[in-house]
Amino acid sequence: MAADRSELWVCHLGSVEYREALALQERVRAARQGDQLPDVLLTLEHPPVYTLGRRAGPSELPMGEGWYRGQGIDLVETDRGGKITYHGPGQLVGYPIVRVGDVVAYVRLLERVLVAALAEEGVEAHARPQDGPDYTGVWVQDRKIASIGVHLARGVTTHGFAVNIDNDLEPFSWIVPCGLAGVRMTSLALESGGVRGRMKCFRRRAAWELAQALGRRQRLVSLTRLEAVVGPAASRSPAPEYV
Repeated sequence: MAADRSELWVCHLGSVEYREALALQERVRAARQGDQLPDVLLTLEHPPVYTLGRRAGPSELPMGEGWYRGQGIDLVETDRGGKITYHGPGQLVGYPIVRVGDVVAYVRLLERVLVAALAEEGVEAHARPQDGPDYTGVWVQDRKIASIGVHLARGVTTHGFAVNIDNDLEPFSWIVPCGLAGVRMTSLALESGGVRGRMKCFRRRAAWELAQALGRRQRLVSLTRLEAVVGPAASRSPAPEYV
């Protein structure tokens, strides 16, 4: 079945362990490469995990891997661009699995999408492409609110963006986030005077802005509908669907 290229399928997953989400991305990517479905956006949260991109180095984990695992934080090496970052509850993670030609232009598009979504929440943010690849992402003044790292294979992306909504920021202070010593992290809650409970609203804004930027019509789909095309996980504990 050929994909309807006018659509962006948006699937809200709730909380998903990082490796499970990575396996789902890979199945969706294979289906997208075969034009079995249109572009897809997965939105979710992860249990505490540090992910290390292709340019990450040991110096970015100054406490040593054992110490971090002792804090209940997993560590996973990935094939995305960038260095090390943290994911945890209260942070919106978005994985667009989309067909693109120019990966740099695509990263700039993701930055614009997040800047626009934050503006709708009353937060003035910006990108910093002039400062080089280490500053990829979205910033509020000199504070980083969103990270971006992608991988491109046969014209289709995996990985994507992570926006701090109302998550605990302390785990960022235990690493060298994005390879930037001394970088200050912030969140939508902090930049909004401590207002919490905005995950659902921002998630919808980000999905809408991405669909608009890609020139697609947004269509919400369940995990069951998505897996009807890409196949189920090899093993997964039953979990509620988010539609």
